[in-house]
Amino acid sequence: MATLVRTNQLPASVFWRYWTAKTTSQAGSALTSVALPLTALVLLDASALEVGILVAAGDLGWLLLTLPAGALATHLPLRGLQASVDFVRAGALLTPAILWPLGWLTMPTLFAVALTVSFANVFAFVANTTYIPHVVPREQLNSRNSLMSGTHALTQLGGPPVAGVVVQWLGAPIALLIDAVSYVVSGALMWTLPRAERPQVARSPMLTQIREGWRYVVAHPVMRPMMIDAAATNFACGMLLTLTPLYLIRDLGASPTAYGVVLASEGLGALVGATFGPRLGRRFGTGRMLLAAAVLSVPSVLLMPLGHDLLGMAAFALGNALFAFFTVILSVVTRTYRQQESPPHLLARVMATVRFVSWGVIPLGGLLAGWVAQGTSARDALWLLAVVVAVSPVVLFASPLRDRREILD
Repeated sequence: MATLVRTNQLPASVFWRYWTAKTTSQAGSALTSVALPLTALVLLDASALEVGILVAAGDLGWLLLTLPAGALATHLPLRGLQASVDFVRAGALLTPAILWPLGWLTMPTLFAVALTVSFANVFAFVANTTYIPHVVPREQLNSRNSLMSGTHALTQLGGPPVAGVVVQWLGAPIALLIDAVSYVVSGALMWTLPRAERPQVARSPMLTQIREGWRYVVAHPVMRPMMIDAAATNFACGMLLTLTPLYLIRDLGASPTAYGVVLASEGLGALVGATFGPRLGRRFGTGRMLLAAAVLSVPSVLLMPLGHDLLGMAAFALGNALFAFFTVILSVVTRTYRQQESPPHLLARVMATVRFVSWGVIPLGGLLAGWVAQGTSARDALWLLAVVVAVSPVVLFASPLRDRREILD
């Protein structure tokens, strides 16, 4: 039976077991990021608006469940919660693989699968980000968060090309089946981890708990602008989730394999950002690095709609890689800051509050992009990204961050 231990008593193997579980599930999810939209586009001939709805369903949980999930996670066992949601996601992703050979797979079914995974993702995120500070010493948080982001980037680098080949030769439902298996493995590993020791928090009405986390974030002079910055960035990411398959597959004529290769540019940019972000932070200061990343992300998205055919794919890949590079830097620094700055009894609710706002806008971005692309084209809709992304540097430079060279311990 797993035991309850303090962070400074945990062997390093505990973190690496946790890392293995997360890496396994992320590798499978990288296949789904390609397979799910291609299932809709290729197998079910979905419209641009239907792709937008599918993207929205895949992230709607952040808007509907994040705040109550943060309150619930304060009292639930984090290890068991993480394992349970892995098994739920596995069951959801098995559904298309079973229904497609029977001829019963429909767009409403895909919407339901995406929505179920979305709801499970909310609880997984809150549990994961609350659990890490209990198995990693405070002074190692930034480096471990960078490692987790770098590992995620590696799966995003290798996963999409592999997914493209699997989809092209075996079919999209098989890629979803592989992801389901990865969640089973991850959930089994999670059960072997120790329980996290957390301060006892008095039970109070859920709305009261939610308000406490919300008030802490919105009253904080640094967390509030960080949250707005994240919301603008993720709104743009939601647009990209809808526009990327439409633009590459239908406008540029990419095959599933080529689509996966181009999509891997995101993983490459994120990997470089996670690898060199801590070094850049030590060299220039994490505060200054945050501002620079926000500014430079704007021209990166302007590259995406340029060119046609192979040149267009190359321009999109370059812009996608640069945008991912700057986004990872923003994400790692701001996540570490929240983990270091938040009182332990509020951490789950702080993380949930920020995620509610910053990820709750993703389905809105996906729907907007699908609506615009339906009326014009995916290329035209891509130009809107720069306007959305430009909100980030404006907000950060208007905050106390503009005068701070360093913001992490």
